[in-house]
Amino acid sequence: MDLLSIKDPSFLKGLSNKELESLSQDIRTFLIEKLSGTGGHIGPNLGVVELTVALHKCFDSPKDKIIWDVGHQSYVHKILTGRACQFDTLRQYKGLCGFPKMIESEHDVWETGHSSTSLSAAMGMAIARDLKKENNYVIPVIGDGALTGGMALEALNHIGHEKKDMIVILNDNEMSIAPNVGALHNVLGRLRTAGKYNWVKDELEYLLKKVPAVGGKLASTAERLKDSLKYLFVSGMFFEELGFTYLGPVDGHSYEALFENLAYAKKTEGPVLLHVITKKGKGYHPAENDRIGTWHGTGPYKMETGDFVKPASAPPAWSKLVSETVRELAREDERIVAITPAMPVGSKLEGFAGEFPDRMYDVGIAEQHAATVAAGLATQNMKPFLAIYSTFLQRAYDQVVHDIARQNLNVFIGIDRAGLVGADGETHQGVFDIAFLRHLPNMVLMMPKDENEGRHMVKTAIEYNDGPIAMRFPRGNGMGVPMDTKLETISIGTWEVLREGNDGAILTFGTTIPMAMKAAQILEKQGHSIKVINARFIKPMDEKMLHELFAVNMPILTIEEAVLQGGFGSAVLEYAHEHGFHHAEIDRMGIPDKFIEHGSVKELLEEIGMTTEDVVERMGKMARKKQKRA
Repeated sequence: MDLLSIKDPSFLKGLSNKELESLSQDIRTFLIEKLSGTGGHIGPNLGVVELTVALHKCFDSPKDKIIWDVGHQSYVHKILTGRACQFDTLRQYKGLCGFPKMIESEHDVWETGHSSTSLSAAMGMAIARDLKKENNYVIPVIGDGALTGGMALEALNHIGHEKKDMIVILNDNEMSIAPNVGALHNVLGRLRTAGKYNWVKDELEYLLKKVPAVGGKLASTAERLKDSLKYLFVSGMFFEELGFTYLGPVDGHSYEALFENLAYAKKTEGPVLLHVITKKGKGYHPAENDRIGTWHGTGPYKMETGDFVKPASAPPAWSKLVSETVRELAREDERIVAITPAMPVGSKLEGFAGEFPDRMYDVGIAEQHAATVAAGLATQNMKPFLAIYSTFLQRAYDQVVHDIARQNLNVFIGIDRAGLVGADGETHQGVFDIAFLRHLPNMVLMMPKDENEGRHMVKTAIEYNDGPIAMRFPRGNGMGVPMDTKLETISIGTWEVLREGNDGAILTFGTTIPMAMKAAQILEKQGHSIKVINARFIKPMDEKMLHELFAVNMPILTIEEAVLQGGFGSAVLEYAHEHGFHHAEIDRMGIPDKFIEHGSVKELLEEIGMTTEDVVERMGKMARKKQKRA
């Protein structure tokens, strides 16, 4: 079938199961080909082809609300709603978003990039539907990994209590980004092997109706027998005890099974949970055989072999450099324990887990829990390393405030993917962590200029015993700088002068230091002497150096790959105000007050005016003013 000709899902209504199977193959071939060039979340999408087609055939989107949890498995949905022609631009600047996006289509009724939100959103939509006396189905699709998130369990509890009409699709592929963990995962494992409970229950009810009524005693016995059957055939009946009608498990790649059970679900009053078993990566051998999450989301790859397209040689990935340094230190320090919320592969903790299995804890998609587990460990004089992406740390904000910072506990937070991340877009840009951590009492926040300094900062964090300490580091690889053989601690709150100058100073850190250094070189050719400072400690700042700069009326430009409001530049302004430097000339560069969409980091920086040329223009203007005053 020509997928590019699809305008909306209505064409599915007239297709036979055989025609749908052919369509499914066409979709898989299309995805494998297109994503080999753009990269993307291929594993999750190959696994939900039949499920997505079945949902759009059985329901009427957008009247019926199909809500994708996390959203990285919405590519098939995008194809069926008329966006196949845009897949060459997937996750590229101004192109098709890799997650549901309301401005792209009326069929995208909920935007997300973080897990475990679909059930709460669905509850809100169901309440609105009933208050407005409308008639439509609400169908959240949530994975078994996302179901371990506390927010999802809160929603299940509320939905079951309110008995709202809703069809929850549990897409169970036994794996999220990494193999799932936890007791709930084990419950689902028992459900998978328990057989088809509802068919047996219905058959029993039919047989009981054939028995002549002989009074209440037999009736009550029959009810007890039905209840006992629940526990016999489905261990624990977790979902039914929460107030759901449980259907399944169902083969998520069988149209016959899907249509039969969706029809049953549509006729059932109250909340229904349809447990669908799918295979992540189905139809593409390298992705099907992936058991550690490598094919969850990828960059470009060679379609024929599955080999990833990467430079022949590259500096170490930041995630690996940090985790391996922690691992190195853990050999000498038995207090070190690593914790991750379902990101052992992304945070490159496989090596640590292999060497120290008793000191590595993947807690599942449960960022709040991860933060407070780290706090609990710290109360017992352990040294927890919480490896977490910046965008996911947002989900644990209260725990960082209340459980870690307030109690001044020695937790080392490794903030991965800090700054712009590019193709994953606005839900994943790590640009808010400075603003939401800087104002917390007791918190130390730092970012290294390169991977060599990063290793020293890891040692600094592990040896710091005066409260919480966080280190930001970017997505991708280091710069390839020479590495020191011996690790040293860095004095907390000290900055480093990278280049001397008298006409102005650039204060920056991390990924924007090369931009500042290049701009200073250009400005030197224009007759301006610019000092460049590695402001590696965002909190506490090097107040001695700041005082010296302000005392000689040095114009200052701050640069940060993070939001300006409440950020590092704001801290410099606050210092100037609080210490009486009211006439200090300070300019700030950073992320403006808006969400930054997807695209390459270079393109995004150009869009928001954070380039070497922008630095030259803004710093040069201040330097010229100073020279005139002199």
